[in-house]
This record gives sequence, structure tokens and C-alpha cells, in this order.
Amino acid sequence: MLPTPLSFLILTAAGFISRHQQRALLYLQAENAVLREQLAASGRRLRFSDPQRRRLARAAKGVPRRTLRRLATIVTPDTLLRWYRMLVARKYDGSHRRHSGGRPPIADKTRELIVSIATKCRSWGYSRIKGTLAHLGVGVSRSTIARVLREAGIEPAPERGKSTSWKTFIDSHLGCIAAIDTFTAEVLTFTGLVRCHVLFAIDLATRRVEIAGITNNACGDWTEQIARDLTDGIDGFLKSTRYLIMDRDTIFTEQFRVILRQGGVEPVRLPPKSPNLNAFAERFVLSIKSECLSKIIPLGERHLRHVIREYAVHYHEERPHQGIGNVIIDPPVQAANEDGEIVCSARLGGVLKHFHRSAA
Repeated sequence: MLPTPLSFLILTAAGFISRHQQRALLYLQAENAVLREQLAASGRRLRFSDPQRRRLARAAKGVPRRTLRRLATIVTPDTLLRWYRMLVARKYDGSHRRHSGGRPPIADKTRELIVSIATKCRSWGYSRIKGTLAHLGVGVSRSTIARVLREAGIEPAPERGKSTSWKTFIDSHLGCIAAIDTFTAEVLTFTGLVRCHVLFAIDLATRRVEIAGITNNACGDWTEQIARDLTDGIDGFLKSTRYLIMDRDTIFTEQFRVILRQGGVEPVRLPPKSPNLNAFAERFVLSIKSECLSKIIPLGERHLRHVIREYAVHYHEERPHQGIGNVIIDPPVQAANEDGEIVCSARLGGVLKHFHRSAA
């Protein structure tokens, strides 16, 4: 049977299209090879996203393996077919619609309660924590408590009870524990800027502060004399103190600590680089610098002493403290006058201000 003109025309068009497709395919292969060579030269590795893997898997579905071996250059044919099998498996995967077996997960509030009890009561074991939770109406097994504490990085009671947390130590000794620290201030003199060191002690319970000394030549002899003054049995700031927290500054010498012990005060040296463990003293430094020293240029050491003395009066007698319930440490002794006029008083030329009612 002779081909009709129409069938001949169709065969001719199909051959023409096939030649163009073959040329396009050859170009894409050449371009792909060039890109691969550039990637190999740069040392970078191809990393595919999930959408890219799905796109290649769908495109490779209808291509024979022999053709894939010839065409696929960035991944192997087996990889493409594996991606496609995963695509099909994901379509019929119903695991996300199934409920997981076993016990339901523990509530976040219960988990937080377990960690809180173990942290605050360091000597309590799993059984005692379980009994406390049962008394509170929370039913949790002993193994669950052990797992929660293990995941939180909290050791069992025998190891946990051998040490006392820093917060527990501070809370249990409030009233007989103080801290000592220094800060510096740059003073403008005729010879230029001079750095002065200010040594202070703070009572952690009341937040009272004692400016122990100011000098431009901080040394061991200076701090040792200050230790004698602070531990004086009559009017020393530390006469009722049992522990004194300090960092590892070299001015706190061995002799300085010996003098403290002779005065009945046990020095507690902090680990290196741990200012957070002396937070009360650090907070006072932040307060005096942000509220006062950062707004004044001290003109000599005498002026610096006056500025710090004025701030100390403001700190104790005029400034409410959030850490102790927004009360004033040493409020002026005067009769209350609820009807008096509200007056704004200032110190250091208005750098420090406070409000009070005028006397009757």
C-alpha cells in the first residue's frame, strides 16, 4: 500500500520535529556537562531540596533506564528511581493520621513542676517527689520523674544533695552575708585623665552600701587597712556579717582575707569570670554609673568623692529600691503629712531628683 500524501506529510513533519528535539536535547546535555565541570572546579557539592527531587523524579518516571544512563549526569538513574518510589510511598503514607500508641506525653506544666521541685529540694529523691506530686493531685510514675530529670540534666538525689545551689546559699544567709567589689571612674585633672578605684561593700538583705575607699593607687596595703575598718567591732560595716562575697581581683590579697577571718568574717571567693554570682554588687555599679557618674565629669579626686557621697545619700534616703519592694532603705524620720505639697528636690545640680511631700 502506497503512502498517501497526508501520511507522507505527517512523517516528514515528525522527522523534522524529532531532529529539532534531538538537537535541543544535545544542547541541554552539553550545557549540563559545562555546569557540572564548573561545579567540580569550584569544589561545591550539589544539594537538592525536596521540591527539586520530586520534580526530577516525576520527569524520570517515563524514561527507560538505558536512556537515563545516557541522559542523567547529576544523579544516577537508581537515585532518580528511588526518589520516585519515595514519592509514591509518601502518597499512600497514612502514618500522620494514626494515633501513636503508648502513654500520652507528660504535660509541660507537670514537667516544669517536677524540675522546679527537684531544683529547690536538692536532697529529695524520685519517690519523695512522686509523693509530693500525688499530694498535689498530679499522678506521675517514678520512672517518668527520673526520665524528666535526666532530660533536664539534673542528677539523681545522692549527687544532687551533696551540693547547695548558689541561690539557696544566698537566701539562707540573708542578713549575715555581704559582698565587696570595686569600680573605676576617670577623673579629669591638670595632668590629664586619672583612673580612680572605688571600693564598696553591700549588705545583701538591706541593700545598704558602704563606700569603703577611693584611691588612684589601688594595692594590697590599701585594701588590708580597709578590711580592718570594715570588721571593727564597734562601728565596722561588717561587724554583723558572717560571709563576704568577693571576686578574684588581685587587690583582695591573702592578707586581706586573713584580716577578715580574724574579724569573724569568712571570705567567699567566686569562680573566675562569674560576675553573675555577685549580682547585687554588679547592680549597684550599674545604678551609680547610669544614674550619676555617666552624667558628670569629675574634676579631680575631691570632686569625685563629693559626687559619690551625694549619690550614697540619695541611694539610701531618697531612692526606692525595686529589689526590696520599692521601699527606701533609710527614709527620713519625719511626721507623715498626706496633705503637704508635693515637692521635687534635686542633688548635684539636678542630676539626682526625688519627690516628697513638704512638712506641715
